[in-house]
Amino acid sequence: MGTQLRSVGRRRGGCPPLGSATGDLKLIDRVDALVRAVGVRDRLSVVHLRNRVRRDAHYGAGPGTVYEIGSVTKTMTSLLFAEAVDSGGLRADTTAGSLLDLDGSDAAGVTLEELASHRSGLPRIATGAKNRIGAIAAVVRHRNPYTASLSGLLAQARSAKVVARGQFSYSNLGAALPGQALAAHHEAMYPELLHRHLFSPLGMRQSTVPLVTGDLPPDAPTGWDARGTAEQAWTMGAYAPAGGVRSTPDDMARYAQALLDDAVPGCAALTPRWNADSQSRVGYGWFTDRIDGLEVTWHNGATGGFASMVALDRTGAAAVVVLANTAVALDDIAILLLLDDMLGR
Repeated sequence: MGTQLRSVGRRRGGCPPLGSATGDLKLIDRVDALVRAVGVRDRLSVVHLRNRVRRDAHYGAGPGTVYEIGSVTKTMTSLLFAEAVDSGGLRADTTAGSLLDLDGSDAAGVTLEELASHRSGLPRIATGAKNRIGAIAAVVRHRNPYTASLSGLLAQARSAKVVARGQFSYSNLGAALPGQALAAHHEAMYPELLHRHLFSPLGMRQSTVPLVTGDLPPDAPTGWDARGTAEQAWTMGAYAPAGGVRSTPDDMARYAQALLDDAVPGCAALTPRWNADSQSRVGYGWFTDRIDGLEVTWHNGATGGFASMVALDRTGAAAVVVLANTAVALDDIAILLLLDDMLGR
């Protein structure tokens, strides 16, 4: 998700094993038992919150280690949208075409609410042979497949067909549009909106939204795919609202605690409103599942070399954030830690 990349901080040679652990010993013991089956390498951070008490477990990392959080960014975009609706600045049924140059295309009539909840009918990624071939080639070469500028993103949206509008179908293409629509509405860039409405109020001083490789420091961390192959850093360009944030365990702990406290404008985004599949419900960006009697509000993320998971037990005032620089599924770690909490209450 982003613009053309140079090889920023790409490491050569074999992928290192998971680093040594530091932090809360009890949490480390539990994470040790969970992480073996996941295949995480190099760096992993787990933050556990319960009743405002924080515990950390870091492997080869620390509270300030930078990770790409991928699609967890969508939850932040959804807060911006819900805040705009709550304040009366926008309506939920505001159409994308009223704010973005979509030229009377199918996408122009889709509402921001439909985009924010993956019910727009837009495809998951851009259609068209050139876009698909380019994305496949980038993935095979372990490069960033999301290279669209804003004009490119809008061209992709204009050419896309809307199918089964109103039904849930996860779309990165669709999820990028609300953030760009909000940016147009506020006459600002998307990163500026996040800093103004989320990062600065919550004290998330280490969180950034690099749009191009030039926005990254020379030592910007990169990660590994599930097989241990080095991946380039992903900057997101126009797709930033769908997955462009880089953050740290410290900042994500602040984010999760603010969500538990309902201390973030736009928290109505977390409210489940529509069926996503046979088990999940979806609000604006956020999913809610009932798992073994526990209601979990969550979103995960993955880029070429990173993975993330944020899971909230809003009733039990608990949250788990899991971040890794290996692109493997982290969901089970977060969910099982929340279930431990429920059983211990």
